[in-house]
Amino acid sequence: MLTYIFMLAWLGVTAFTSLPVYMYFNLWTICRNATVVDGANLCLDLRQYGIVTVGEEKKVCTSSESFIKMCDSNELNMTFHLFIVALAGAGAAVIAMVHYLMVLSANWAYVKDACRMQKYEDIKSKEEQELHDIHSTRSKERLNAYT
Repeated sequence: MLTYIFMLAWLGVTAFTSLPVYMYFNLWTICRNATVVDGANLCLDLRQYGIVTVGEEKKVCTSSESFIKMCDSNELNMTFHLFIVALAGAGAAVIAMVHYLMVLSANWAYVKDACRMQKYEDIKSKEEQELHDIHSTRSKERLNAYT
């Protein structure tokens, strides 16, 4: 049960780390397109990510000086790559947990089957012993009948 809970927790971590990757990818795409197309005023509406409330209108546009500085900074690229690494690590943990659960289920089925087979072998050996005892008793009765 604990393994299932941990797997669900890692699945949640994977879901939450995918959101910043999506956001940074969109921001990186706008930065790249702003440098390719001169004079284009591309805007990123922060309401679509849930960062600000729907009533507020907060847009980050390529014409602002702070946006240009942000696109030119190394921190944006480094942060984007670190979020990708976090997503990959969380995804690998989920895959490992699913693999572990599959192996655990297979081992449980194997042990259960081995237990049933052991019970079958015990019953079979008892029946063979009983048949052997019956046969040896009849053989002794036949010997006694001749004497």
